[in-house]
Amino acid sequence: MGGWMGFQTIEVSHQDGISRIALNRPEVMNALNSAMRAEIAAAMTDLPQATRCVVLTGTGRAFCSGQDLTDAGAGLNVERTLREEYEPMLAAIHDAPVPVIAAVNGVAAGAGANLALAADVVIAAESASFVQAFSRIGLIPDAGGTHIIPRAVGMARAMGMMLFADRVPAAKAAEWGLIWEAVPDAEFEAVLGARAKWLAEGPTAAFMAIREALRASDGNDMAAQLQVEARLQGRMGATRDFAEGVAAFLQKRAPQFQGR
Repeated sequence: MGGWMGFQTIEVSHQDGISRIALNRPEVMNALNSAMRAEIAAAMTDLPQATRCVVLTGTGRAFCSGQDLTDAGAGLNVERTLREEYEPMLAAIHDAPVPVIAAVNGVAAGAGANLALAADVVIAAESASFVQAFSRIGLIPDAGGTHIIPRAVGMARAMGMMLFADRVPAAKAAEWGLIWEAVPDAEFEAVLGARAKWLAEGPTAAFMAIREALRASDGNDMAAQLQVEARLQGRMGATRDFAEGVAAFLQKRAPQFQGR
């Protein structure tokens, strides 16, 4: 956890198995600059050992407004920036060893929207919105958006979001299947806390196997996916948490999962 000290663009904390990473440049709506991308990647790849859930959120009124267009080096070579800075950050989230919740507290625009969508689950306040803003400045969606969004909402909605760069309110994003849920602002922190607690106290190995199975399904037919399920379920059957889950069910008590 030594690497968690001294961050300049994010705030990090850890409590009760939940590691919280807050983008912390509120004066620019948490725009992504080189330092922030590096710090997100560093925090995500050096999680405290006791971490069983990550919450990624923003400070102030925005989640993340996307690329900081005033960041001197980044605008000069967009391809290099994507390859050397965005890809490691997104991989750290995509391959995290525990479930990741994106807690979208406000606007998520451009790469900021797609940063959120890289998480396992997106929970948004109803006042939040998602904007594929790239075409407004003559770019295409990046940071994984062209992969994630059509698979979530279908080609027609993905194309409309990207061509018109419309603001998609959180409730509509949930209705479309872009995110898991939109929550009234007054209830956002309570719902988020309960969701994070559920994951932090749950069967972590099973959660990771669920992620693995769902990702494998994209390229599998039914027979191949049944093989994936059997292989992963065999692994789950040997876990301590499965034994505890069955014992708790039979004893009519709440299970005490240890994440292994």
